[in-house]
Amino acid sequence: MTALVVRLDSFGDVLLAGPAVRAVAAHHEHVALLCGPRGAPAAHLLPGVDEVLVWEAPWEGFDPPDVQVADIEDLLDRLRAVGADDALILTSFHQSPLPTALLLRLAGVARTGADSTDHPGRLLDVRHRRLPGRHEAEAALDTALAMGFTPRPGDDGRLRVLPPPDTAALTGNGPYVVVHPGASAPARAWSPGRCAEAVALLTDAGHRVVVTGGPDEGELTRRVSGGTAIDLGGRTDPRTLSGVLRMADAMVCGNTGPAHLAAAVGTPVVSLFAPVVPAERWGPYGAPSVLLGRQDAPCAESRARQCPVPGHPCLDEVTAHDVLSAVQKLLQPAM
Repeated sequence: MTALVVRLDSFGDVLLAGPAVRAVAAHHEHVALLCGPRGAPAAHLLPGVDEVLVWEAPWEGFDPPDVQVADIEDLLDRLRAVGADDALILTSFHQSPLPTALLLRLAGVARTGADSTDHPGRLLDVRHRRLPGRHEAEAALDTALAMGFTPRPGDDGRLRVLPPPDTAALTGNGPYVVVHPGASAPARAWSPGRCAEAVALLTDAGHRVVVTGGPDEGELTRRVSGGTAIDLGGRTDPRTLSGVLRMADAMVCGNTGPAHLAAAVGTPVVSLFAPVVPAERWGPYGAPSVLLGRQDAPCAESRARQCPVPGHPCLDEVTAHDVLSAVQKLLQPAM
């Protein structure tokens, strides 16, 4: 039996699909995951995934591609080659699974299920209704359960990734705190100046600090590290980053994919969470965390990429001292 799981969004979204993917894998010999380019690196980290198909959908992302008949036909050929008996389509609460469901029907998938607010007609065999207040990871697993895909005994439903590598050569020996200043949307990031202040204060308090960032964030990580922290900006791929995070005492970051990667390796997270999306749905899942940021700010649930409020008050009212206190709170049981 072969299954297809679809999650077309970003890195963090694919990580949050992990518990549902494992539930599907418990009932199938082969699991293929169809995802977008930004989610593909996370797909390769998920236990239970045997094959990754990458496709950029014209209805997803910040700058989706044009609809091209040849592109759709190529995707249908690839889906037919998978030969899936079952398909689970995973979407965020504000997205429709029906465009994907139509393509899966055309590709000959026998049984398809998804969470859908819209009437699906003949496009879905299992139509699940999301329960209010569910985290995205829980909502995805709920949909898998609605299709009859129960997790293996002993699976606690938390986020997981494949075993991380040893990254001591990058971080050096001894405990450390990771500060990750970047985010895919500026509205979700703490300002660089605040991040630099937090790095300096954490260092003064006796913590070794490691600053991480993507390949295009070198200037940001250099500024934030300030010559006192270890600057790993652009030096970690997703798997390497999982190793850096696994050995960290705690991580400080915004609402960004690496926060979910930290949760997947069991590292506590200080989450500087802008309320442009609800924290109850998108906060760090299944790991100790402290949420900072005004959740009642005027930008709440706007899904804005650029902060619509002058001064970015939801996050920039958080101080470096607030972050230090949150880190110390998370580390207190181990002290």
